[in-house]
Amino acid sequence: MSYPFLKGHGTENDFVVLPDPDGTVHGDLSAERVRALCDRRAGIGGDGVLRAVRSDDGWFMDYRNADGSVSEMCGNGIRVFARYLHDREGEPFPMRIQTRDGVKTLDSAGDELTADMGAPQVFEDTTVSVGGRSWPARHVSMGNPHAVAFVDNLAEAGPLLEEPEHDDGVFPEGVNVEFVVRRGEHHVAMRVHERGSGETRSCGTGACAVAVVAALADDAPRGTAYRVDVPGGTLHVVWTEDDRILMTGPAVLVAEGVTDL
Repeated sequence: MSYPFLKGHGTENDFVVLPDPDGTVHGDLSAERVRALCDRRAGIGGDGVLRAVRSDDGWFMDYRNADGSVSEMCGNGIRVFARYLHDREGEPFPMRIQTRDGVKTLDSAGDELTADMGAPQVFEDTTVSVGGRSWPARHVSMGNPHAVAFVDNLAEAGPLLEEPEHDDGVFPEGVNVEFVVRRGEHHVAMRVHERGSGETRSCGTGACAVAVVAALADDAPRGTAYRVDVPGGTLHVVWTEDDRILMTGPAVLVAEGVTDL
């Protein structure tokens, strides 16, 4: 069976987009197919798959990690998803997109897109470890779980080729781990290991979690804009007075075609 696909990225966090308006093309979308599509040598290649399905109230973003597992939310992915809906399906901005973490609103911001990621949930401190070294971390949920650890040098975290160790009691379904350094006032840089995908060039929800932890550490007033540098570019995050996280960054469609993977 052949079917259409698109390829896009947000700060080099890349995704395969699968148009499936009535849900009949891919059915439940098996983990095996997701892994095949995301394979960078034998497939199209990507950090995840975004399946676009119509619903009664618009569109639903069915997001899968590169290993085929289901995820609640993806910050870079939802901007790519919105770019697809606008450029290929004619959906106007602002637009509301359904996700497993509820409805998200996206709007254009010049050449970039801004996503209202909703309210963060800040939990207790925890610990993450890589290569025999451990760091204190803050547990933040952006619909999916994050552990944010400040380090003196991003190289300290190692190549992140292996899964960082974490408390399974705190994160029973795994966790995205962000290692962060300060670059200046309201300016940080991070590396991320995403559950189900490994180290990626960027993580939108991770950048949001990092901005929240940095703002709390800085006692920054609500509305302060944080610049978050990732290996694939830069995201800007604001924690608003009404407890919303607004994330702004690029979203680019780079290819489309037909595959029978």
